[in-house]
Amino acid sequence: MKKLLNQKEQHYADTREEAEEIVIAAKENDALIMNKISEKYNKYGQYFLVDLTYQYGTPKDVMEGKPDNEAPDGQMSIEEVGENE
Repeated sequence: MKKLLNQKEQHYADTREEAEEIVIAAKENDALIMNKISEKYNKYGQYFLVDLTYQYGTPKDVMEGKPDNEAPDGQMSIEEVGENE
């Protein structure tokens, strides 16, 4: 079995406002655990790097066989709904 546990992304932005928009969009994902905006300079001027880190699970969760779509207590999962029809 192959399972994604974490992911790191780096984005480029010309302005701080663009960098902040990238972070706001990334915060919609519950798996986001870290974001950082770095101000950089080179001979062409100023730019911003946005570092994002997502964590989707831990090896322990995978080894224990924790299901991805676990329904809350008292509710049926989508698999159970399909079986009852």
